[in-house]
Amino acid sequence: MEYVEAPKFPESAHPFRDLPNSGDDEDTYLLHRSGFSYLVLNRYPYNAGHLLAIPFREVSDLSELEEPERADLMNLIILGKEILEAAIRPDGFNIGFNLGKAGGAGLPEHLHCHIVPRWEGDTNFMPVLGDTRVLPASMHAMWKRLRARCPDSPEGEH
Repeated sequence: MEYVEAPKFPESAHPFRDLPNSGDDEDTYLLHRSGFSYLVLNRYPYNAGHLLAIPFREVSDLSELEEPERADLMNLIILGKEILEAAIRPDGFNIGFNLGKAGGAGLPEHLHCHIVPRWEGDTNFMPVLGDTRVLPASMHAMWKRLRARCPDSPEGEH
């Protein structure tokens, strides 16, 4: 219920640019920063553990990334997948970009990659009929579980 009733976040014209500067990674569900990008739990997930890999620099297309940014983002996507494998052991993944408004991008001005853990039989009628998702764990609990698997985590479970 706390997830459903919570105010929409962040209330910013550029949420993906502003999020890593909030000063509170736990509140924003930011898991890890690399040189050119960061990994965060999606606040509006398709499945529990749904991550976003986001470049710090606001660009709308892959071709706008410089070579070091491209390599860093791909390495971060792989890290996100590895964190999910270690922490929640999904059966598979959907990993990809929605480019442009027509391509389904909710924030088309800031490129981001979805890393969605999947399990056998996890598809159900809720997202199809009611645009509703059922999540088995709170966002905060999931953040703590995944954060413990990050290479820079003080918990050291990685």
